[in-house]
Amino acid sequence: MTTQHLTDAELAAQPIAYWTGVAYEATIAHVRSHMAELGTSQPQFWILRHLSRHDLSADGQGRTVPELREAMTGYLRPEDDLAAESETLLGKRWITRDGEERLWITEAGEDARLEIKRHAPAVRERMHEGVDDADYITTVKVLRRLIENTGDPGGALG
Repeated sequence: MTTQHLTDAELAAQPIAYWTGVAYEATIAHVRSHMAELGTSQPQFWILRHLSRHDLSADGQGRTVPELREAMTGYLRPEDDLAAESETLLGKRWITRDGEERLWITEAGEDARLEIKRHAPAVRERMHEGVDDADYITTVKVLRRLIENTGDPGGALG
């Protein structure tokens, strides 16, 4: 689908599910490409975030792969293999595993998490290039309203 020569009325008739799907795939591909340039993956970063007491871990305690999968269920993609990703992190010594199969972030992993996080503003800036904050806010509000109008079956807003 192209919008290069469509009128505003024609654009208003475009299917939102198509465009949100295209936007999702494009933004995920952009983020994952940038993560690969940093020598990591988005799921690896998520694992580090969920194990760090300075980020998403409420208690700083280790977690098993199934516990991590449960915590990430709302944004994992079907191809994301947390067991394989955690093995990669173990190889990098960014995490360790105890006798109960719980994964723990190491000091090197915490340093890596912070370094990866340092790149996030540049990734966001690139995606938001040419989009002012007012337009972005309006877009998010419109998307939230569309979600509400569908009955929010996925629980995204609540």
